[in-house]
Amino acid sequence: MATMEIFVGLSLHLRNEINWQSPKMKSVKSNIEQLQNNIPHSVKVVAVSKTKPVDLIMEAYEAGQRIFGENRVQELISKHPAMPEDIEWHMIGHLQSKKVKLLAPFISLIHSVDTLKLLGVIQAEALKAKRKIGILLQVHIAEEENKYGFSHEEIRDFFMEEKNLEYPDVNFKGLMGMASYTEDREQIRSEFNSLSQLFKEIRIQNFDKTDQFTELSMGMSGDYQLAVDEGSTMIRVGTLIFGGR
Repeated sequence: MATMEIFVGLSLHLRNEINWQSPKMKSVKSNIEQLQNNIPHSVKVVAVSKTKPVDLIMEAYEAGQRIFGENRVQELISKHPAMPEDIEWHMIGHLQSKKVKLLAPFISLIHSVDTLKLLGVIQAEALKAKRKIGILLQVHIAEEENKYGFSHEEIRDFFMEEKNLEYPDVNFKGLMGMASYTEDREQIRSEFNSLSQLFKEIRIQNFDKTDQFTELSMGMSGDYQLAVDEGSTMIRVGTLIFGGR
């Protein structure tokens, strides 16, 4: 009997420990509040709501969250009409050119612009929609070859040659990058630092004394603190708000 009591007690202790550590066991509101307490007020939080139902997203909305990010176009356009109109919807996943027209009428910011072809399609669809579309140019900073994005040199050449002027209906808001999937924190920090330096360089040389090119989107649930330390102005966080999928 004593052995059974010890086993039950230990099981309850472990379960309580797991509940305390797991974001999904807390309320969405408390998760958001805790996250906001860990970052400067100037850093924007994109709540990554992919695969999450509307009622759970509404919990975040009612807690004051207004920026939500989705990875898939179809999921985004299905949630958009079901949610309040003052939400800023961000497309954070890889975007196919043929699907830009579905987002053009309402999207606030596209994080994942990784080719000139895609940029040209966004310009064309923005013109049709009669509105400017905000975008971030995605830069490849990770070791993994399967990640998308422009090289540092391509970004420098793009702005040095003032190619951005060829897209009058595109609002160039800044840069985005994803660090390597690794446990090496110093490598992640180095990758974030390289992107931050590039962002500052382009901003000073091309957008000095303007209110454009102000956003540097880098950092997710597992590495957002390193990203903020290196100058991120926008983090993309899902698990820490909604719990694991």
